[in-house]
Amino acid sequence: MSSFDRHPSTVADFDDARRRERLRETRLGHGWRRWRRPRLVVLRIIGVLAVAMIVFGQYWVHDVVPERERLAQTAPELLPAHLPTDTRNWDTAVVDMVGLGGVNAVPTAAALPALSRLGVVWAVRYDNAGIDTKVIAEMIVRAARYGNVRNIVLVGHSMGGVIALEVARHIHHGSDRRLVAVVLDCTPLDLNAVRPESRSRGADLVRWLGWLPGARESRLLRFAVEMSARRERFEQRRGLFPDIDFGEFRKVAAEVLRDKIFSRDAASNGLIEAQFLAIVAGGGTADLRALGRPDPNKRNPAIVFIRPRDAARDAVVDVDYSHELLIEHSGGVDGTLLVVRPGEIEHANPIQRPREYNAIIESQVLPFVRRYQEANRNDPP
Repeated sequence: MSSFDRHPSTVADFDDARRRERLRETRLGHGWRRWRRPRLVVLRIIGVLAVAMIVFGQYWVHDVVPERERLAQTAPELLPAHLPTDTRNWDTAVVDMVGLGGVNAVPTAAALPALSRLGVVWAVRYDNAGIDTKVIAEMIVRAARYGNVRNIVLVGHSMGGVIALEVARHIHHGSDRRLVAVVLDCTPLDLNAVRPESRSRGADLVRWLGWLPGARESRLLRFAVEMSARRERFEQRRGLFPDIDFGEFRKVAAEVLRDKIFSRDAASNGLIEAQFLAIVAGGGTADLRALGRPDPNKRNPAIVFIRPRDAARDAVVDVDYSHELLIEHSGGVDGTLLVVRPGEIEHANPIQRPREYNAIIESQVLPFVRRYQEANRNDPP
């Protein structure tokens, strides 16, 4: 039989049986007589792996490598924010540190000019590759010595308060500078103080970073995590599948890309991991105990806790829980604790509520901290 007879060219002659026969003849491995099925399985696996490797290669080259190269050039910095309003206060530096997801504390410090009533105000810009509190403390001490600054006040917003407490321990027990006070703004002193929904998002990110190659530098993963954290703004569940408001979705996506992906002040995934693990480690209470230990050469620093009057206004941190821990470790008759409870603030938001924050700093924080500042000035060098 000729090939013309076997494979007719008209629709009428090409019946279904002949079509199936032709498909079998042109199928991959049709002529294989031995190990046909295992060989086909191996070929399919190789094909899937080849496609996966191509996709992974594009992800690595265009997403991970550029970000890794950028992060390799970063370094922690101490940046000026305010000059002291009174020249007598040049002997004191107030150092501001931001919380989870933040890098540069300058915008936050700039929103708090009342801090300049204590002294010169500096802001920490974290190293995006991670956090080493000893390095930050040494950087602050070097700057203080260079500027002939004797007294130091640390301010930490949210998770930045956890970092501030650890930096405070290094300065208080490992340097010749005087630690006047540590101001904590809605700070979670351990992981139990983080509300469950925020805790689970942080744990999910750390889990991804632990097993996905390049996750610490991946902007794609960061975009997915940030969008997931904001999904209540564009997603409504009605039954089994959610309804998506695509107009709001585009707004949220633009906000995330602007503020978290392409902004120079956005924290890297690796930095967020380091910040979250600092909370997980639960070192805040240990640092408070260390700051409360008697020292023959130095006074114990003041501890100030700023929190909303209504704990429910803070959707990230259980401030009642942190409040209890602070009373246990820094309160009491001979304690060094001041708790400030304004009614208008929410979670560590001085940029959004500058008037309220500056008002409570002027009326309550400054009078309390100044007592410690003056006492340190009267001590012999």
